[in-house]
Amino acid sequence: MSDVAYYTEEGLKELRDELEQLEHVERPRVTKEIADARDKGDLSENAEYHAAKEEQSLLEYKIAQLKNSLSKARLIDESQLDTSKVLALSIVKIKNIDNKMEFEYTLVADAVSDLSQGKLSVSSPIGKGLLGKKKGDIAKIEVPNGIMKFEILKISR
Repeated sequence: MSDVAYYTEEGLKELRDELEQLEHVERPRVTKEIADARDKGDLSENAEYHAAKEEQSLLEYKIAQLKNSLSKARLIDESQLDTSKVLALSIVKIKNIDNKMEFEYTLVADAVSDLSQGKLSVSSPIGKGLLGKKKGDIAKIEVPNGIMKFEILKISR
């Protein structure tokens, strides 16, 4: 399976903006905190220094992750999306067969997924289970607590 991730123009901009913020605002701030803590003397017992170094490590890891995501990112032309089946960036309305609850999700890349905003990762179990399905199909998806069945009610973009 390819590591390529498809993004809308908006999703790609969000990633680039976050990387810009981390590299040009957060990185200099953390570097200054390290320098300030270093100036306070003995580093072996300097909690501020160790906290700032830990923050720097986490920040650099996040920057590396974002750069990796951007290197695999591909912009998709939303106007060319096929709405006859569920694809990355499709907006899909589904109904849980068991409890009759309906949900609407946009299938997105991992880096921009956020369930609170209705953005479901295409690599999540439900996202994978919906891919390729057509309106009216029943998707049987294995999740940690068993098998869930969803009816595809609507596919749009």
